[in-house]
Order: sequence, then structure tokens, then C-alpha cells
Amino acid sequence: MPVPNANSKPYGIESPGELREMLAKAQYLSDDALATTIFLSLALSRPLFLEGEAGVGKTEVAKALARWLNTDLIRLQCYEGIDASQALYEWDYSKQLLHLRATELVSDLERANLSQLESELYDQRFLLKRPILAALMYNGAVPPVLLIDELDRADDEFEAFLLEVLSEFSVTIPELGTIQAKMAPIVVITSNRTRDVHDALKRRCLYSWVEHPSFEREVEIVNLRAPGVGQKLALQVASVVANLRTMGLYKPPGVAETIDWAKSLSILGAQDLTEQLVLDTLGSVLKYKEDAERVKANSISDLVRSAVSKSA
Repeated sequence: MPVPNANSKPYGIESPGELREMLAKAQYLSDDALATTIFLSLALSRPLFLEGEAGVGKTEVAKALARWLNTDLIRLQCYEGIDASQALYEWDYSKQLLHLRATELVSDLERANLSQLESELYDQRFLLKRPILAALMYNGAVPPVLLIDELDRADDEFEAFLLEVLSEFSVTIPELGTIQAKMAPIVVITSNRTRDVHDALKRRCLYSWVEHPSFEREVEIVNLRAPGVGQKLALQVASVVANLRTMGLYKPPGVAETIDWAKSLSILGAQDLTEQLVLDTLGSVLKYKEDAERVKANSISDLVRSAVSKSA
């Protein structure tokens, strides 16, 4: 197998604390538990399975790993009905047809025999590599980060296929034979837990449940990802978002919405939140009409007053 033996210093990192520092440089702030799980997944060359509500930053882990390692992020977005061919490969039929027509122009004496022509049609130049095959055939100096996003949207058959691929990091293409990865990709699997993923796949991975960040951590994230936003405004925005998440909304705002809202307010020149500013920019943080109406039906002035007092 291409999976290396357990390495106590994956990619030169000696501890979860050092990894946490590297991720911070790649603009991802992790807590100790998540940093430890990521560190161990790299050391053991095991897939990392991240589960949690939408918007807590699961996908950002894969992006930060790719930035830190200066390698490619290869993303497979899962959806209902996805199958192995859409994750692995397809043959480029239009190019194959052009190749056939080109050979028809060659005289009988010059034309290759039938078996040679058939073998040419299934050459790698006609192979359209989808994300998993692209990750297995990657030729860079550092393995790519393979992000399998929102696996809970796929069905049981796709899970079984994925389990087989992750067990050996190889696939068989009938026309080409078995393709084995030279080095195992760094695999990050995410799930919003709209359904339970089977235990067999979870056992193959190292697991972490990702929560919304604490108030203090979210302020740090806003300062890191939106450096133009002042500290006072960052505190106020994080305070309002924390309260919004307690209101039973259909789609509570995630970290990405917090950052977008803070940036939007900064562009408008805001120094402090006001009730009118919240009403005018609510679309930056809430993306459903029902959620916006629920917030407006409550006391926005109370939200603003609480946020302003926290930043005083």
C-alpha cells in the first residue's frame, strides 16, 4: 500500500500545538482537540472525518491544509445520486470519435490494425479524471488534499465504493488495469449529519465533531480573516451572531456569514452597530426569509444594546 508507516513528525510538525500554529498562518484557527485529531490523522495517514452543523468551518480545514502544505486541493462535492463514475473517471467520447475519424483518412496501408486502434482509443489522453482518480494519480512532491464534501448527501452505495477506495488507495479501470496511488492523498471527509454515515467508513477515519466557535474564538477569526474590521466592531458582530444562533433559526449563521457581515459593515464605514445597520445588512448574515422575519419580530434593539455593551 502507498500509505506510509506512522510518522511522529508528519510534514516536519512535532506536535498538535505546532500544527495549530501552522494552520493559524494558513488562516484557520483551531482548538486543541481538533488540532490534535488533524495531527494524528496526518501522522497515521488516516482519513479525517469532520462532522457538525453547516457553517462551522469543516471545509475550511481542508483548504487550510492545502494552503499550509502548498499543495492542490481536489474537491469532490457529494450530492444525491452521485456514483462511482462521477467520482472516478469518464472517457472523452468526443475526442475518441475525432481520433476514429482521423484514422479513416489514412490509407489502408498506413492504417493501424484493429486491435491497435482499439488500444489507442483507451489511452490516458482520452481519460477524463474526476476528483478521486485525480488524487490517486497526482504527481506532485506533496500529496494533494482530497476533500470529500458533504458525504451525508450521497447514498449507501457510494459510501461502500468510497470505503473500498480508501482502504487501498487504488482503483481498477478495465481498459487500463489497476491504478495505485504513489502516495496516499490527505483525505478530509465532511458531513452535516443530515443522515448517519455508516460505522464501517467512520472506523476507517479519525473523527472530530466540529462546533461553532466560542465567542472569543469567533472574534479572533474575524480579526484574522477580516483585518480591516476594528476590534470593537468585531466584538459586536460576534456577539449578535452568537445570539442569533440561540433563536432557533432554520439556518443559523456560520462562521463564513460572520466574516461576510463584518466585512460588509466595514465597507459601509461602520464603527458601531446600530439597529438600522442591522436591518439594512441582515442579508449578509441570514439567507432565508423566514429567519429574517423571525429576527425582525424580536427586539433588534436588544441585540444591538447587548452587543455594544460587550464591546465597551
